[in-house]
Amino acid sequence: MEPAPTPAFPLEHEVVGTVDRVELVTVRLPFVAPFAISTAVWTVKEALLLRLEADGVTAWGECVADPDPFYAAETTATARHIITDFLLPLVAAGATLGELDRRFRHVRGNRMAKATVENALVDLIAKRTGRPLHELLGRPRARIMSGISIGLQDSPAALLAAVEEAVATGYHRVKMKVQRGKDVEYVRAVRERFPEVPLMVDANGDYTLADAEHLARLDEFGLTMIEQPLSYSDIYQHSILQQRLATPLCLDESIHDLDDAAAAIALGACRVLNVKQGRVGGLLESLRIVAHAAAHGIPVWSGGMDETGIGRAVNIHLQTVEGFTLPGDTSETRRYFAEDIVEPPVVLDAGGFIEVPHGPGFGVTVVDDRVDKFTIHRERLR
Repeated sequence: MEPAPTPAFPLEHEVVGTVDRVELVTVRLPFVAPFAISTAVWTVKEALLLRLEADGVTAWGECVADPDPFYAAETTATARHIITDFLLPLVAAGATLGELDRRFRHVRGNRMAKATVENALVDLIAKRTGRPLHELLGRPRARIMSGISIGLQDSPAALLAAVEEAVATGYHRVKMKVQRGKDVEYVRAVRERFPEVPLMVDANGDYTLADAEHLARLDEFGLTMIEQPLSYSDIYQHSILQQRLATPLCLDESIHDLDDAAAAIALGACRVLNVKQGRVGGLLESLRIVAHAAAHGIPVWSGGMDETGIGRAVNIHLQTVEGFTLPGDTSETRRYFAEDIVEPPVVLDAGGFIEVPHGPGFGVTVVDDRVDKFTIHRERLR
């Protein structure tokens, strides 16, 4: 297989300026309700935030890692180490984001940490020049389709109640988490009650190839896709499974960068891609993946990591890019937090769409008092 092409994007040519002050802030926000997937249950969102100051301008980046390694290998603690000791020393005034991206490649993996630094620098560049993020991405303002991710429920009845609320709210797509023992009958209950709703399931790697016959039972429900049914690191076995299913497979955790995406597409391991910019290394790598997928006719959507309003705003702007053709995991703030650290919150309009935030940078205002309220650790780096 030939290496995936790496086209240039407007964002690559943006120049990094001087930075006067750097802080790492860890916040812990209680979830409105516990969020469960096949590998873990979380009751709070612990987020590592990177705060930059320069010439009176404050910018932020959010790390999507969890405090534990149950979803991914990176954690807030490992990200803090990589950001502090390896990535920030590579940041130099006068370098372009493209040059910085190439420097970061010297550091293996640690893409969540890389995305944190890149996001904060992009926010700083945009605010200094008075431009919204979507403009830096070369895209006009747009309304963004909404999607909801419903965690594992204790019973089909509880799941139906959650889906009913989502449909009534106006979400364009419903995603439900599944695992062994909570799959076919749960999906059947939702499909019988909501025969027309765009529906997908996400297994977060809970199955093996030996479950192919069982997973094929999901074909009868007309699902938009089955997300990451096999191992979080696998591409090849997904290519075998996809041949046995009529329902499109979507890869998420297996896609760490453009090369992974190109391999998955070439092998026929999926018919849909989930791009989480905070997990694949940031906005630049996301743009490369989306462009490659579009060139090969593969639909892409933007995944979420239960971010605070900082990371959520980045994902909304990113979805203005051509190639994001399916509703993402972007839902209203109130589903996650009774009180977020930014204003305004994410809300759906009457048509179920989300408005791209106004203003320079990410377009949201970080409320310092709320950050202070939820902070569990803060350190000034330079």
